[in-house]
Amino acid sequence: MLRQVPKQYSFHSELYNKIPEKHMLKKVARVVDFSFINGQLENSYCKYFGRPAKEPEMMCKLLFLQYIYNLSDENMMMEASLNLAYLYFLGLNPEDELPDKSLLSKFRTQRLGESTLDEMIIEIVRQCVDKGIISGTSVSIDATHIEANTIKKTPERLMKHLGKAIVNTYEQESGETLEGLPEVPEYEDISDHKQAKAVMKDYLEDVLDKVEPKLSSKEKHTAAIMTNARNILADPKFLNQKSVRSLVDVEARVGRKSKTQDFFGYKTEFVMTTDERIITSIRTGDGAYVDGSYAKDLLEETKKSGIKLEEVYGDKAYFRKSILDQIEEAEAKAYIPVSATVYRLDESEYSYNKDADEWQCSQGNTTVEKKYYKSNRKDGVREGYKYYFEVKQCKVCPLRDNCTQKRARRILTVGMNTTQFYELSQKQKTDEFKEKYKKRASIEGKNAELKRFHGLSRARGYGLLSVSKQSKLTAIAVNLKRIAALLS
Repeated sequence: MLRQVPKQYSFHSELYNKIPEKHMLKKVARVVDFSFINGQLENSYCKYFGRPAKEPEMMCKLLFLQYIYNLSDENMMMEASLNLAYLYFLGLNPEDELPDKSLLSKFRTQRLGESTLDEMIIEIVRQCVDKGIISGTSVSIDATHIEANTIKKTPERLMKHLGKAIVNTYEQESGETLEGLPEVPEYEDISDHKQAKAVMKDYLEDVLDKVEPKLSSKEKHTAAIMTNARNILADPKFLNQKSVRSLVDVEARVGRKSKTQDFFGYKTEFVMTTDERIITSIRTGDGAYVDGSYAKDLLEETKKSGIKLEEVYGDKAYFRKSILDQIEEAEAKAYIPVSATVYRLDESEYSYNKDADEWQCSQGNTTVEKKYYKSNRKDGVREGYKYYFEVKQCKVCPLRDNCTQKRARRILTVGMNTTQFYELSQKQKTDEFKEKYKKRASIEGKNAELKRFHGLSRARGYGLLSVSKQSKLTAIAVNLKRIAALLS
């Protein structure tokens, strides 16, 4: 039951005068009004029945403190009971009792939803906009990786653990000892990786086939493990090591840091104001997440907070037609360098005239004809345009033998978006773009802050939902710190 108790400070609250006026928590408490949290969460409590619940605003503030100072649940409650600045921020009297540490975990997992945390970020940013703390009109977007709270395992090892788990769980639930089961193969002794996987797959399927007929209604946990094992084996990505790599955290995936480095865990993507360096929106996906997948949602939430969006900065990973269009729909300019993997054109060899819709080669020959093409390939459907150069000029060109490829004239094949990307590439060569793009560097410092000082380098729990909540709470924590710094 959520009961609103009027706040009244006691005589002991005079101790709060000992807290310096410049203390971060004192500045934040005076600027950000957290009372909206009670309204957000009131529907998750019964109004008339049950034991009186702790105020959601106070519980959320405890979580914010926990992520600001990167503390465990137990250490958070211990520090809060001793630290006057914490108690002042929580809105409690110095003599008031704090909830048990177990309640903090329950509140985080059972009361707080992802959408609720998104609304909190939006509201805190909106208050900053209204009070003039945020006045900039440009944002940066980036993604950073989070290591899973467990190690990744090979498919062979996973199948071995699944087989053992099925046998052990069945024997515990039924009280019977299974006979006639195959011995666990020594897959480590098999040098051929593919053969080792095939051997362990046969072993696990054999275990499943022999345990299945013995199952009854009381072996529920065994049945659940077997269903999970069959689902894992049915996934074609599993044996290619692109699916489940841990039984502890089944949603974590392998992702790429660079061409030569990978990681096992999750990716979080966020938008941040370039001038004030305050995070306006954040999303989390598994390790195989493709940067920019949530760009539209992130930009929409940024605009919801009241920020007038005029410029969006990103690295080459965001140079994709869909993302550029989303930025244009948000009525903002994109400051994103051209990606060579998307825009494949040798600009030293070709230039484009937008008004005439014609290309010119390095020898001065121009295109005179344009045709649409579409072809089916193994990697998908390709479509674009073919531009044909003038035949007479090609015949007398000194480079004819090198570029016409035994045709009568040169043909330039481009993608559907090449002409648009060419215009963008020309704008990016200007001094104005180069100077403006320096703003994006600020987001790298925010990445480092999230990971080095607030624990976002590694997941605290297991599963996408847990890591997503961790990311959002960390974003709120660094925002509150930044608000205090801006007030200085």
